Amino acid sequence: MKITDLMIQETMIMDLQATTKDEAIDELIASLNQSGRINDPELFKEMIYKREAESSTGIGGGIAMPHAKTKAVNEPTVVFAKSKQGLDFEALDDEPAHIFFMIAAPEGAGNTHLRTLAALSRLLVDSDFIAELMNTNTPQEVSALFDAKQAEAAEKEAAKEKAKAERVAQASSTESGANNVKKNSGVIVGNANTEEFVVAVTACPTGIAHTFMAEDALKKKAQEMGINIRVETNGSEGAQNVLTADEIARAKGVIIAADKNVEMARFDGKPVLQRPVSDGIRKSEELIRKAVNGDAPIYRSQGGKASDEGAGDSKTSVGSKIYKDLMNGISHMLPFVVGGGILLAISFLFEQLASPDNPIVQLLQTIGGGTGAFHFLIPILAGFIAMSIGDRPALMPGMVGGLMAVNSNAGFLGGLAAGFLAGYVVIGLRKALKGLPKAIDGLKPILLYPVLGLLIVGTIAYYIFDPVFGALNTWLVDALGNLGTGNKVLLGLLLGGMMAIDMGGPFNKAAYTFAIGVFTSSGNTDGAWMAAVMAGGMAPPLAIALATTFFKSKFTEQERKSGLTNYVLGLSFITEGAIPFAAADPLRVLTSCIIGSAVAGGLTQLWSINVPAPHGGVFVALLANHTILFLLAVVIGSVISGLILGLWKKSPTLVK
Repeated sequence: MKITDLMIQETMIMDLQATTKDEAIDELIASLNQSGRINDPELFKEMIYKREAESSTGIGGGIAMPHAKTKAVNEPTVVFAKSKQGLDFEALDDEPAHIFFMIAAPEGAGNTHLRTLAALSRLLVDSDFIAELMNTNTPQEVSALFDAKQAEAAEKEAAKEKAKAERVAQASSTESGANNVKKNSGVIVGNANTEEFVVAVTACPTGIAHTFMAEDALKKKAQEMGINIRVETNGSEGAQNVLTADEIARAKGVIIAADKNVEMARFDGKPVLQRPVSDGIRKSEELIRKAVNGDAPIYRSQGGKASDEGAGDSKTSVGSKIYKDLMNGISHMLPFVVGGGILLAISFLFEQLASPDNPIVQLLQTIGGGTGAFHFLIPILAGFIAMSIGDRPALMPGMVGGLMAVNSNAGFLGGLAAGFLAGYVVIGLRKALKGLPKAIDGLKPILLYPVLGLLIVGTIAYYIFDPVFGALNTWLVDALGNLGTGNKVLLGLLLGGMMAIDMGGPFNKAAYTFAIGVFTSSGNTDGAWMAAVMAGGMAPPLAIALATTFFKSKFTEQERKSGLTNYVLGLSFITEGAIPFAAADPLRVLTSCIIGSAVAGGLTQLWSINVPAPHGGVFVALLANHTILFLLAVVIGSVISGLILGLWKKSPTLVK
C-alpha cells in the first residue's frame, strides 16, 4: 500500500495559518473533519491531547506528528501540512515546527494500514527528504515525492533481502555461517558476531509513528558508527522482530526507547538504558555509544528495577516515583470502586422502594458491598502499589497487608502503608539475598521472597501499622463526623476545588481517594465527602457545556459542537470532558472551573448532603438524602463557572 493512499491530497494544507500549537491542532483536525475522515472531532481532539500529555509529538528537526488511534476515525488518514513561518510545537529540540503530519488511525486499523504508517514514520528521519518536502508548493508535488521515495526504499529493501539470501545460501554451502546474519534477524545492521553489538526495543503508546522512527534512527546511526544493532518494535501490530535469547546474551548493552511498558525480565543482568522513545529518534548516537560501553545500570528482573550499578540515566524524582506507585494502585482499584459502587447504589435504591430483606437488595449488596467488590478495594490498592515498587514478588505480601488493614480497622491508611512497605521489603530482600549461591536463584521468586516478604510485612502490619492506623482511622472518622458546619464547608470547598485543579490528575485523584477512604472506613454509610467531590467533579464539564451554549460568540463552531457532549459527561461525573478546553485556554477555564467546583463542594456540606455511592453522577442522585439540594449544588457551581468563563473568555480571533 502506498503512503499516498492515506495521505490524500484533499486534506493537505500547504500554507498552515496557525501560529500556536493549539491552533495548529485545530486546523489539522478541521481538515480531517471537512473531508469526512473522522466522525467525532471533539473525541479525536481529546485523544490527540492525551497523547501530547505523555510526551510532545514535536519530534524536532522541524517536524511534528500529532497522532491518535480512536473510534472517532472513519478511515486511516494522514494530514500533511506545511508552515512557512514555523510555530512553537513544544518540540524536543525547542526549534519551531514547519512540517506536520497528523495521523488519524481507527481502533480497528488493519495491518496493511499500520505497516504503511510505519513506512511513513521511517522516511521522516531522513533530513534530505525533509528538505525536499520543504520545497514543495502543491499537494501533487508532495504526493509525487512520497511515491518516489517509497519506491526507492522498496528497491533498497529488495536488494537487501536478495543479498541476505545469497549470504545465507553461501554460508549453508560452505559451512562458514558463523559470521553471517541469521535467517530471522532481518533488522540486524552489519555483522552480528563482532564484539560491538547492541540490541534495542522501541515503543510508544499508540505504536503508529514514534516506534518506527526511533527504530530507523537507531539503525541508521549504528550503521554510520560501524556498530551492529538489532531493533525490536512494539507497535500497533504487537512486537515485531522480537529479540532472541542468544542476541540478548551477546549484546554489550540494551536500549529501551519506549513510552510504555515492554517485557523486561529477559534483560536480567544486562546494562539497560531506559529512555523515552523520543531519545531514540533524536539522541540515537548517545544511546548507542553508552550501550556499547556498558554505561548503563544493570537491570535486575526479580526486583523489577535497575540497580545503581553503572551510570548515565536520569533519576526519577521521589515525588514522581511515589505518585506513579500510588496511581498504579488506584487505577487497579477503580474498577472495583465503580462496579461495586454502582451495584451498591442500585441496592440502596431498591431498599428505599422495597425493604432491606428484599432478595434483590441482598444480592446486590453481597456482590458490591463488604463481602464482594468493596472487600477487595484496600487489598487491591495495597497489592498493586507494592507491585509497582517491587514487581510481582511484592504483589502477594502487599495484598495480604491490605487485607489485614481491612480486618483490623486500619482501613485505607493502613492499606496504603502496607502497600509501600511490601514493595520496599521485596527490594530489600533482593539486595540482602544477592550474595547467595547462584544454584538457589530459582528458589528466590517461588520460596524466599514470598515467605520472607509475607513474614516481614505481616509482622510489621500486625504489631505496628494495624494498631497505629486503626486508632488514627477511628479518630479521623470521628473527627470528620463531629466537624462543625463551618469546618465542613471549608473542607467541602477544598475537596470540590481540588477536583477541578487538574481534572483527573494528582489533585483530583487525591480528593477522590480521600473521599473513598472515609467512605469505606465508615462502613459505606458516610457519603458526605463523596457528595463534595462528586459535585465538584461534575461542575467543570457542565460549565463548559453551559458556556458554549449561552456564549456562542466566544467559541468556535467546533468548540460549540463538542461543548454539547460535556452535558452528558458532566451529568455522568466524568470531569475529563473539560480537558481539551482547559488545554486550549488554561488560565480562564481552570480558574473559572475551580471557583464553581469549590462552591458546589461547599454547598453540599452547608446543606449536609450525603451521597452513599462512589460514582455515577446524576444517575445516583436519587440516593442522596437531599436529592434536590445535591442537584441544586451542582447547578449553582456549574452556572457560576459557566458565567465566569463566558464573560471572561475572548472571542476566538482575540484569544492570545
